[in-house]
Amino acid sequence: MSLFPFPPGSVALVGAGPGDPGLLTRCALQALQEADVVIHDQLISPEILALAAPGAVPVAVGKEGFGPSTPQAMTNALMVTHARAGARVVRLKGGDPAIFARLDEEIAALQAAGIAWQVVPGITAASAAAASLGQGLTLRGRTPGVRLITGHDMTGFAEQDWRALAAPGAVAAIYMGKRAARFLQGRLMMHGAAATTPVTLVENASRPSERILPATLATLPEAAAQLDGPAILLLGLAPRRAHTDAKEVTA
Repeated sequence: MSLFPFPPGSVALVGAGPGDPGLLTRCALQALQEADVVIHDQLISPEILALAAPGAVPVAVGKEGFGPSTPQAMTNALMVTHARAGARVVRLKGGDPAIFARLDEEIAALQAAGIAWQVVPGITAASAAAASLGQGLTLRGRTPGVRLITGHDMTGFAEQDWRALAAPGAVAAIYMGKRAARFLQGRLMMHGAAATTPVTLVENASRPSERILPATLATLPEAAAQLDGPAILLLGLAPRRAHTDAKEVTA
């Protein structure tokens, strides 16, 4: 029995999670197994793509921070064109489609074209990275909330409430923040954050190639320079050592 209806000529905007196929939801797996076309981001793991229906056509529409990217208008057009041809289209996004994934722009394009759509949530990188640290993103008495920030949108990044982010106990998950590491360090310390504030960088969260780099604001730029793959920065959180003994942890 299907978990949700996925009729021909419609689009499912699906969260693929952080990379580990075991973290896909049942609805995400169903969508992949019923898809005729899978329009996927650059960072979707081969193991997840392999779960699609045998005849499904993969279409890569990668976006790389500060590098080559598929124009959003082309991605929108591909979804509309394939759905109008009667295909079941999965628009497969890393993490959760509602977090820094242009969900609203794509829904607007589908609505304008009269295409039926639905959203399948996924596990976001911040949750997977915090789990790898053995930490909660929130903690009663310490952190009543957590901020999700993108370091790629430098205009929006520059407009953050830096005083609140610099406050003791503040926690933030910074997506696509490798290149913004020195900017982040300067802004936070300018607004009163201690140089010893923990910042943990998690590269390839949930994947076999995952790396955890504990740092502080003082050492953040140097730690970020060690990263090659996609990473998330967890401001205000340090790994629980007992939890990460089996992982590759670099000081």
